[in-house]
Amino acid sequence: MTNELNWQKAQEKAQGFVRSWQADEPGGAVIGFDRQGIRFALAGGVESLATLQPFTAETVVRYASVTKHAFCSMVLANPHLISLEDQLGDHLAALKSPLADVTVGQALDMSGGLPDTRECLTLLGLSVYNSTEAKPLLDFLARQTRLNFEAGSEISYSNTGYRLVEAVLERKGLFFKDYIRAAGRDVGAIFDAPDVWHDPVSGLVPGYWHDGEKWQLSAAGLHISASGSMTGSALSLARWLEALLVEGKVLDRLAGRRLLKNGRASGYGLGIAETILGKRRFIGHGGSHPGYKTCFLLDPEKSLGFVIVSNREDTNGSKIAQEAMAALHGLPLPSPAARLKDGFYLEEDIASWLVVKGATAAVLDAEDALYDDGDGWVSSRSSTSPLRLTMRDDAIIGDIGHATRRFLPAFDEPLDPALYGRWESPEGASLILQDGAVTMGIGPTRRQMPLKPLGRGCFLFRLQDGPWSKRVLLHVMDERRLELILSRARMVEYHRAL
Repeated sequence: MTNELNWQKAQEKAQGFVRSWQADEPGGAVIGFDRQGIRFALAGGVESLATLQPFTAETVVRYASVTKHAFCSMVLANPHLISLEDQLGDHLAALKSPLADVTVGQALDMSGGLPDTRECLTLLGLSVYNSTEAKPLLDFLARQTRLNFEAGSEISYSNTGYRLVEAVLERKGLFFKDYIRAAGRDVGAIFDAPDVWHDPVSGLVPGYWHDGEKWQLSAAGLHISASGSMTGSALSLARWLEALLVEGKVLDRLAGRRLLKNGRASGYGLGIAETILGKRRFIGHGGSHPGYKTCFLLDPEKSLGFVIVSNREDTNGSKIAQEAMAALHGLPLPSPAARLKDGFYLEEDIASWLVVKGATAAVLDAEDALYDDGDGWVSSRSSTSPLRLTMRDDAIIGDIGHATRRFLPAFDEPLDPALYGRWESPEGASLILQDGAVTMGIGPTRRQMPLKPLGRGCFLFRLQDGPWSKRVLLHVMDERRLELILSRARMVEYHRAL
């Protein structure tokens, strides 16, 4: 690494990605900036397949989870109303323990174990397209009595903490939409924060996903919440981030290292995640809504950064940002490493699974690339999905979410026919087990999905939900209870129908 910044190389690296967005396809924009302003602004593709208008740095998109750090800045700006040390139950009396016992800080730093609302709905058979409203969703969360894991014991991504903290502030008369509109105006940016997908937003362009044959318009029914509701352009996001870098204090608090109960730093702050390139620490965040991908990556030490926005599902914003940052600083990029034996694995003590294929691993269907970490170990190098693993004979051991794990090879154990029949959730959902398959849905949405045995009452099935294909773990708890599990929701139970 040299001390000189090579903006030309960074721009060339970004241009290589932008060039792949064809003139008749959805597109995006990439911006590089520092204290002096915009160093480069590149764009490719179109903002709408109906108008074929070119995508520009001023095209308005959904930021998705890039919203999170902005919402956390609102939380920090109101210490007289809410503290990171407060328990959620202090402000939301309807919440039951253990959800009520999670602190505001844990709810925002991904250590709270709060089940992700969207994934809970998936496990109840509701599509990404099903419309939901804020109050019924809060009522649903108030009925829950299980966390994904003990609060403060590990890291696992979930949007629910942001939904709950937003509800706290709204009951005190503070609304994120008002806050971010005003904060944007202060720095010359134009932001909005619609509550639902179909709320009109000035200039907002459609998002797209490719079904293998053609581009499809995206949509989502979930009430969005401040976990991902912001809209704006690449230029507006760059101006906002420039202001955060210049002011410094708020960004320092957002990116400050948060500790788990065992004293370990997690790498995820308040809507901000760290990225290590070479020996340098950078900070940023990505965002994903159906048909939209966004990302930013900052170097606080040099007061510079990169912004990526797009209206196409296949954009890898993190890859673009990291490669541009590495080119700028002359830093090496990590190389993917295949150190683990391919195959399916089942966790030794709890209902969790792992599949390894080459230099990738998926834990509870959250997939990450694997990079060499020395002495036979591999790491995801991810703050939002941290894992560090190695082989020990036929077992895979290490840390996932900063918690110790041990996986053994999965084995073929067919579903016991005694479990065949109808199973029901207290929320009104149902499923049927029959002939080695699970059936969910009603009418034309009814689907029969084969079960892949993993052993010890654990089975996988694949659920298609709009642009996403999800592998769901079905775990038979006993002859009367089973649970469906995804990475962000590990507590949805079904009981044997009487």
